Amino acid sequence: MTRPITHIFRLLKWGRILARHGALRAIEADRNTPAQVKRLCRIARLGTVQPKQPDYAGAFRAIGPAAIKLGQTLATRPDIIGVEPAINLLTLQDQLPPADFNLVYEAIDTSLNAPAAELFEHIEPEPVGAASIAQVHKARTSDGRDVAVKILRPGIREQFGRDIETYEWAAAHLEALGGEAARLRPQLVIANLKRWTLRELDLRREAASASELKEAMVAVEGYEVPNIDWDRTSGRVMTLDWIDGIKIADVEGLRNAGHDLNALAEKLVLTFLRQAIAEGYFHADMHQGNLFVRADGTIVAIDFGIMGRINRQARFWLAEILYGLTTGNYKRVAEIHFEAKYVPDYHNVDEFATALRAVGEPTRGKPVSELSVGQMLDSLFAITRDFDMQTQPHLLLLQKTMVMVEGIATSLNPAINMWDVAAPYVRDWIRGELGPEAAVAEEIRKQAETIKLIPDLIRRLDAQLPRKGGAPDPPPLPEVKLIWDKKERSGGGFWRYLGLALLSGAAGAAAMWSWG
Repeated sequence: MTRPITHIFRLLKWGRILARHGALRAIEADRNTPAQVKRLCRIARLGTVQPKQPDYAGAFRAIGPAAIKLGQTLATRPDIIGVEPAINLLTLQDQLPPADFNLVYEAIDTSLNAPAAELFEHIEPEPVGAASIAQVHKARTSDGRDVAVKILRPGIREQFGRDIETYEWAAAHLEALGGEAARLRPQLVIANLKRWTLRELDLRREAASASELKEAMVAVEGYEVPNIDWDRTSGRVMTLDWIDGIKIADVEGLRNAGHDLNALAEKLVLTFLRQAIAEGYFHADMHQGNLFVRADGTIVAIDFGIMGRINRQARFWLAEILYGLTTGNYKRVAEIHFEAKYVPDYHNVDEFATALRAVGEPTRGKPVSELSVGQMLDSLFAITRDFDMQTQPHLLLLQKTMVMVEGIATSLNPAINMWDVAAPYVRDWIRGELGPEAAVAEEIRKQAETIKLIPDLIRRLDAQLPRKGGAPDPPPLPEVKLIWDKKERSGGGFWRYLGLALLSGAAGAAAMWSWG
C-alpha cells in the first residue's frame, strides 16, 4: 500500500505544474472551494511565475497521461471547475510523442499468438497517431490487407495505476471536508474514471466493444464500425480494418470533396441519439479525431476504449427530459428529476419546474451560435446547487459525449439547432416504445384518480417501465485512511495540521481534488 507521504509528494509535484500554468487562481477565487483548500492553494503557487491567462490544458499535458484523461473528464464538468476552465480543457488533445518503434514492435511480436513477421507483411515505423494510452500504426497483413494496429504504450498500465491511486486518496480527503465538496462526490467521479481507464488498458475489451456496437448499428445507414481482426488482437495489441476517409475535423476538406455538411451534422446527432436512447450503448469518445467520412458520406467511428451504457429506465427518463425541454414541458422534466431521485423529495416539484423554465426558455428555438453557453451553464449549475442535486457519475459519460457531439455538429453547421434535430427522433422513439399507451399515460399523470379504473393499462406500463431507479448502484470505493484520523502521539496536533496543509495546498489539491 502506498504511504500517504508518497501521495503528498505526487500532489506537490503536480500542484507546482498547475501553478506555473496559472491553473490554481480560479480554484482559489471560487466561493465553493473548501476553506482549507483555498487558503493553502496559495502555498502551492508560492514562488511561481504565472501567465496572465491560465492554460489548464497545458498543465494537464505537462503532468502526464493519466492527467490528460482526468482533464478530458473535467472538461464536461463546468459545474465543478467553472465555465472558462472547462472551455480551455476542451482543447486538450490526447496526443503525445510516440514511443520508440523498437519497443512497439517488440510488444507486437510478444503479445500475439505468432511472431509479428508471420502475421504482418509490413508495419509502418511512423505512427499515424500517438495518444496517452496507445499509438496506432498502419500495417499490411500477411494475406495482403491494409489494417490499423493499435499498441499500448510500454509501462502505461503501471503508470496509470500509480496515478489513479493518488487520485482516489486525494478525493477521499476532499469529500471528508463536507459541504459542496461532498455534494459533488469526487470519490465516485474518480471511481468511474478508474473503471473507464482500466477498460481502455485492455485492448481485447475495446475490440469487443467495437464488435458489439457494430452489431447494434448494423441497420443504420451511413454509419460504420470497422471490422476487428481477432487473430491479430490481444490485451496489448488490437488490429482492425484500415479506414480511408477524411477526418470530420477537416471541414474544408469535406466541403471540397462535395459533402453536405448540414446532412453530416444531423446524421451525427441522430446517430448519437440512436446509440444512447434506443440501444443504451454508445461510443463515448466521439471527438473529432475519432470520426472519418468516406467518399459516399458514411461516417466511420474508431477508438472504442470508452463506451457508455444506460439502463432502460434511465433511457426513458433521458428521452422524456430531452423531449420535455424541446417542447417546453418543464413540469414533466421536473417530475422526472424527482422520480429519478436526482432532486431530494423535500424540495417542491413546481418550484423546480419554474427554475428549469428560467434556464430553458431563453435557449429554445435558437441555433447554438446564438446561445450564451456561459450564461446558460451558470444558470443551470445554480439550480443544481439550490436544489441539492448530487453528481450522477453514471451520466458523466453521456454528458461528455453530448458536449463532443454538439461541438462537432456546430463546426459542420454553426446554425444547427440541436433541439430541433433531436425532438422528432425522441418523440417517435417514446411513441414506438410505449405504443398507444403513451398517449394515455399523459392523461394518467394529470388525472391520478383514473388509474384505479384501468388496472390492465397500468400493468402493461409497469412491465415496460420497471420501477427500479435509473441510477445504478455506485461502484465500491476503496478504503482510504484519512491522515487526520490517526491516533495522536506527542505533538500529533501539529503533524495533523501540517499533513492537512500539505494535502490541501499541494499539487493537484486545488485542481485534482476539487475538480475530480
